Amino acid sequence: MHKKFLLLVLTISLTNCVVKKKTTYAKAKTVTIEADQPLETTPRIRKKKTKELEKADEIINIALQFTGTRYKFGGTTRKGMDCSGLVYVALLENNISFPRASYQMATEGKKINLSQVQKGDLLFFKTGRKGKRINHVGLVVSIADDEIKFIHATTSRGVIVSSLREGYWSNSFVKANRIL
Repeated sequence: MHKKFLLLVLTISLTNCVVKKKTTYAKAKTVTIEADQPLETTPRIRKKKTKELEKADEIINIALQFTGTRYKFGGTTRKGMDCSGLVYVALLENNISFPRASYQMATEGKKINLSQVQKGDLLFFKTGRKGKRINHVGLVVSIADDEIKFIHATTSRGVIVSSLREGYWSNSFVKANRIL
């Protein structure tokens, strides 16, 4: 039994070592397509928008890495995070300095309508009982079928992605700002 096992292992290892494929490289093929009309050059506005969206994706990816992190007032680490800390860290990781508190963040950037919101924009809320000043911020991660999803840190569930369609968030919403 022991000899059969050794023979099997030896056979498998020898067959794995001996087989080697020969790699051949073919010449690159070129394809020519004739256009009916000359191609338009990309305007600067589109290039700028593309760069802004790429930067937004980088910021969003940093923020998404904190998904599931528990809530901690004033927190900016994986041990605990609050809403403005999440946005602050995601921006700082992309070399964008920004205020630390949500009500201060709300004074930065350009106010936009909800119909203009895109990835990377910030949403601001008044969630306090008195509702006198902005006390919550979220980062827009996607827009699909007129549904705006944003990442933020909640006291009850930590860092999560929510929808602006949810009653609590739609009722608490104050404004959206573009920062990129």
